[in-house]
Amino acid sequence: MHPFFANESGFRLSGDLAADVRRFLESHGCPKTAEHCMAVGAEARSLALRFGGDPENAEIAGWLHDISAVYPNADRIRIARELGIEVLSEEETFPMIIHQKLSVEVARHLFGIERRDVLDAIGCHTTLKAPSTLLDRIVFVADKISWDQNGTPPYLTELNAQLDRSIEHGAMAYIGHLWAQRDKLKVVHPWLADAHADMQETIARADVTPPVQADR
Repeated sequence: MHPFFANESGFRLSGDLAADVRRFLESHGCPKTAEHCMAVGAEARSLALRFGGDPENAEIAGWLHDISAVYPNADRIRIARELGIEVLSEEETFPMIIHQKLSVEVARHLFGIERRDVLDAIGCHTTLKAPSTLLDRIVFVADKISWDQNGTPPYLTELNAQLDRSIEHGAMAYIGHLWAQRDKLKVVHPWLADAHADMQETIARADVTPPVQADR
């Protein structure tokens, strides 16, 4: 375990990961995040079943995606550096974004998650990335459906409509929503920009209909 987590030495896993995630977050004063993580886990499982992903891994990544919410926003850049995480200039400007990378380390060191695909999905759930896997896209979309703010997400109707086409179309509905207002965002994370281009290309390839061969 990384020395940074020595102060969590009293935390013990029970074998029930969902209960452990909830207990960890609630004991650190984050009950709303605990509810959000449970909702994202359930949504990720549902999307995985719908789109041919691994429901168990999707659920685990969903439960743990915001586990680093226990660390105040003002401390996240310092903590990331202590953990040896690369800090991009955009993350330094807007530290909230780096919580996706911090959650990877908490999931790995405190919750014993070793699967690289699960950790990767946790680590890009806010911005997505390129290239992305099916699991990455599922957790990304699940997080956006399970809105953790007040009211209804302004993109939700379009996102759900696009999910009737594919998980990639659903992901692009949210990315497109952000991209349309990118000049108003505090930062445009380079992973988001890469994901925007990658999803456009992926969807374009999938939407191309092979030419009909003429009878000979």
